[in-house]
Amino acid sequence: MLQNLFSYPTSEVVASRRILVKWRISSFLISFLFMFVLVCLACSRAFGDVGVVLNESLDTSVARITSSGHSAVYFSRICPESPVKLRLCHEGEPGSVMSNYTTLGEDQPFEWNVVPFNVYLYGVEDSRYRPIVGSQKIKHVLEERYRENYLSGYCTTESCMTSNSAEWREMVGATMTRSMYMFVVATTVEQDLALIEQFNSLPNQNHFNGVTRNCADFSRRVINTYFPHATGPDYINDFGITSPKAIARSFTRYAHRHPEAQFRVLHFAQIPGTYKRSSECRAGTEQLYHSKKLFVPMLIFAHYALPFVATSYITTGRFNPHREFEKHPAVQATAVEYRIRPTRSGNDYGLNEASSADMRERAIIVGSPEEWKNYRVAFDSLVAEAARVDGIPEHGSLDHLFRRIEKAGTAMADSNGALWMELSDGQETSSLGLSANNFSAPGTDQQLAYELLLARIDRILKSPKHSRETLAEFKNDWDLLQRVPRYSTESLASSGRSPGETFLYTGR
Repeated sequence: MLQNLFSYPTSEVVASRRILVKWRISSFLISFLFMFVLVCLACSRAFGDVGVVLNESLDTSVARITSSGHSAVYFSRICPESPVKLRLCHEGEPGSVMSNYTTLGEDQPFEWNVVPFNVYLYGVEDSRYRPIVGSQKIKHVLEERYRENYLSGYCTTESCMTSNSAEWREMVGATMTRSMYMFVVATTVEQDLALIEQFNSLPNQNHFNGVTRNCADFSRRVINTYFPHATGPDYINDFGITSPKAIARSFTRYAHRHPEAQFRVLHFAQIPGTYKRSSECRAGTEQLYHSKKLFVPMLIFAHYALPFVATSYITTGRFNPHREFEKHPAVQATAVEYRIRPTRSGNDYGLNEASSADMRERAIIVGSPEEWKNYRVAFDSLVAEAARVDGIPEHGSLDHLFRRIEKAGTAMADSNGALWMELSDGQETSSLGLSANNFSAPGTDQQLAYELLLARIDRILKSPKHSRETLAEFKNDWDLLQRVPRYSTESLASSGRSPGETFLYTGR
């Protein structure tokens, strides 16, 4: 017995002990990795967001008659693994936008695509390289960059690569063609993971139908996956069809009934440029009520329906997206601290009374009519001074500068998506930076850059509220205007150029 106690272990015992140690180490590593994954999921974002995107109407196709606009869905914590597969965002990624169209034009008839948030807004991944001017040439360059970087395995046919009717193009730099609102509420990690699992597992096959399965119906389906019955159609005011505005309105009403949802509204204005300005979205009865080109035919052929149309719109169909933005503004989904605070009554939540800090916050983002008027007066004085001292013509020439640059220039983008326009008059060639990061960089035509910034600010100040960027964004433009070098008449003379020989004045 004593000999057995003090003898060395046999080889079988040693092997058993080694197996036990390895098993314990493996169990510890598995537990550690499991906890690490949970922590990463919990810390990927302190909060997430989902939102209804309401795109303004374009003056194309049937939209010229309906002014219905377009609907999509915004995520702050869900990003694209590919254009047709979802995942949680990595640190620093700003989210994504998911949408469907009549046909995306890709090799397979996908129902939906998802693109990075900044790509959807500006055509580039990093907002530092966002374009400050919008035009067909610029948008086409960014579309081709997106196709090469993201759609190489989904867009190989000739029609997908070259056709302008392939609607994947609508998801690249959308703010060049129209303004938009995003009606946003908070989500949990569990809700986002559930949506990812559902949409990654279901067939992504297009069954688009303008009456029963349109873009608004798709947004309704996605949002109601998070919050059952949060969105719904307005069949009376939209004559049996689900419209983008109905989804935005019903979701806003849902958020008002649930203050714990932390409701905010984002507004992204159309980038000044050569595209025709987008128009406000309208419901069916609203379009008939406001549209003169439809009101007259109805007056002639369906005058008996006019009282119904007017009554329905006035009593049940009114919804003003910009007014909601003014009440619940945010510069971006994570930029403004939530104004929702828990009350003392258990798990109930309540919206605090608007404090002076809230009012200041709204004024900083939206701006008051007086502030915008003051900027208009100051800008008119600045342009008049530039015309007198620098030889720059006043507003009339600024109005046509975008088209002159578009006509004479060749657009190109670097690997980051930063845009340049090469301009040639047949004898000399100059470069002009068209992105936020290179607008006044070395190598750009500083005189033309200054004139282009004047034209951009002039367009913003002339725009109605729904087409105008936020005051917080506009102040960036105004500050840039103070920093961009001005070339006076004397400096032009010393370089051998007269004021009348610049690109802006000759229209070359």
